[in-house]
Amino acid sequence: MTAKKLIELKQERANLVTQMREIHDRYDDKVMEGEDLTTYTNAETRFEELNASIEAEEKLLTRERAIGEKSPDAPKDETRELFAKALGGRPADIAQYLAAAPTLGDDGQAGYLTAPVQFVADLIKGLDDYLFIRRLARVVGPIGAAQSLGFPYRKTAASDATWVPEVTAAPEETNIEYGRREFKPNKMAKLLKVSRTLMRHAPMAESTLREEIVMRIGTGAENAYLNGDGTAKPLGLFIANDAGIDTDRDIATGNTATTITFDGIKEAKFNIKQQYWANAQWLMHRDAVKMLAKIKDGNGQYVWQPSVISGQPDRLDGHPVNMSEYAPKTFTTGRYVGIFGDFKRG
Repeated sequence: MTAKKLIELKQERANLVTQMREIHDRYDDKVMEGEDLTTYTNAETRFEELNASIEAEEKLLTRERAIGEKSPDAPKDETRELFAKALGGRPADIAQYLAAAPTLGDDGQAGYLTAPVQFVADLIKGLDDYLFIRRLARVVGPIGAAQSLGFPYRKTAASDATWVPEVTAAPEETNIEYGRREFKPNKMAKLLKVSRTLMRHAPMAESTLREEIVMRIGTGAENAYLNGDGTAKPLGLFIANDAGIDTDRDIATGNTATTITFDGIKEAKFNIKQQYWANAQWLMHRDAVKMLAKIKDGNGQYVWQPSVISGQPDRLDGHPVNMSEYAPKTFTTGRYVGIFGDFKRG
């Protein structure tokens, strides 16, 4: 499927919403029946099919961009080509690769395990494309020899400035207090076994392997970013913790025990100060989006706004919606089902 076809699917989805709105408005408080009921029901079913297809295609396009194969006219990277051959396991190919890039070192210096710089750069770029959370959050570069990163945060806010006469000394602040949060890097590991025949003879074997690495690291990292317990892994966004998002920020007002409501959406949004709204986004599972896509405001207008532009997310009450298979999807009392906020500023 091309980007053009994706746009057509989004346009069809938007047209379905318009059609459903026209039918809905004709009935107002009356019971829908007959041909209109059949048309409306079929439109809802098609809407859900399109939503699933669009989500799957956008993920696939992201993965294809992550592969990022060079055009045939681009200059050849001989070191990288030798690296691809060395993946086949032949001692002669490995020796040729090491000889072409002597700075990698020998086997005892982990030279066999060192990939070309461009391969690593493409791998990191692939993760940036694959993991939406990396695009939303503030990404900190390599920390070198440091064992951790320390970030200051404000534990207690200062009081506001006051108006004073010109000759009066400024009142001293006594409330403000800062703390420090320490972030330690955690390791992820996966051993991928690939046949030597594939690596020697399959076209684009290097990019195929890189795509698999991106997928395995990406899915594991996304799950941990959302649900990790903080022990030898990240502390997940959906895990209440004083070192992350504590329960003081929980909002359940307006929702029922099993359903997200329009009032619940407004309660969550207006619990955030307006200065954070410019970059604020939603994060939830597609099952929650499906529920929200059917919600209407007091004027009967859908609060969910499907995107018709390739690469642009759907919007809910004016803010982008991000979906993850690892976001919670159990709709019952006391369970988290979504997050709204500015992910760069916490």
